[in-house]
Amino acid sequence: MANCHHLFQTFHGEISIGSSKRTRVTNSKDGLRKRIRKWFKENHPGYVPKFYIQGSKKMKTDIRTKDDICDLDDGVYFFREPDVTSTTLQEWVWDAVDGYTSTTPEHRKKCIRSIFEKDYEIDHPVYYKVEGREYRLAVKNSGWRDDDPKAMVDWFSGKKDKEGRLVRLVKYEKAWCDNIRSYMPSGLAMTILISNALDNITLNERDDISLRDVLNEIKKTLDNKFECIVPVTPKDDLFAHFDETRKEKFLTALTNFLDDANKAIREENQLKSSKLWKKHLGDRFPDGEDKEEKSKLRSSIVVGAYTSNPWGNE
Repeated sequence: MANCHHLFQTFHGEISIGSSKRTRVTNSKDGLRKRIRKWFKENHPGYVPKFYIQGSKKMKTDIRTKDDICDLDDGVYFFREPDVTSTTLQEWVWDAVDGYTSTTPEHRKKCIRSIFEKDYEIDHPVYYKVEGREYRLAVKNSGWRDDDPKAMVDWFSGKKDKEGRLVRLVKYEKAWCDNIRSYMPSGLAMTILISNALDNITLNERDDISLRDVLNEIKKTLDNKFECIVPVTPKDDLFAHFDETRKEKFLTALTNFLDDANKAIREENQLKSSKLWKKHLGDRFPDGEDKEEKSKLRSSIVVGAYTSNPWGNE
């Protein structure tokens, strides 16, 4: 069977964020932080902002989309009980960052977004925290809700392996979702589904086989119960808002990807195998060589005994 592990390694490089873009994002993050601190000091000195990078950047699962866009979540924290509404506190952050870019900031439901056109975006979710209570996230026109992004990072860190396989798998599947878009789940949902899948399977030393095994485990889980529960506060179901049409479209896409993943692993021609992966992961996935790779690997790995690992435990 064709071994496409090295093609996945190349693909990982393609979807990862390059050093020059990372430098630009970091510089912009620092500039926005300075601007927010200054604005609050001058306009609302009783509110002293603190910051925490969270989400995919903190978990090292951030990717460069097929449009060459990436994002950064930089939480704005106030360690006091607000005497204004959640929406007002968001609006203050909007006022602070307005004018930093040529594009007007977006006041989204759970963050203020600064757009660096055709390059990257920086989101500022707004929180407050008082002793003895959970972190509370500002939600536009809806008040506050308990939310702990730091706990999510800690949960994911506890799942990671030293070889970085979990991180790569999350990035591959986020690239799959980015390639399809529309009805696909959020990056957070895929991160949770993949991390939970590893409770029931052993990762292979080959990324193509590991990805197939994870897809299979996710499908089994969702066929049993279609939900994706956040493992930390607020512990909500990220699929609760999926209507029947969106649910069926996603499950069909998942089934099709799994079917082609099985075909790709059984395929002996590396070029043909790579075309099957490219079909779902997009044009950035490289073509393999037009050569045959016959193998005497145990049939269990070819036909889909997904819990087996003939390469040995890691």
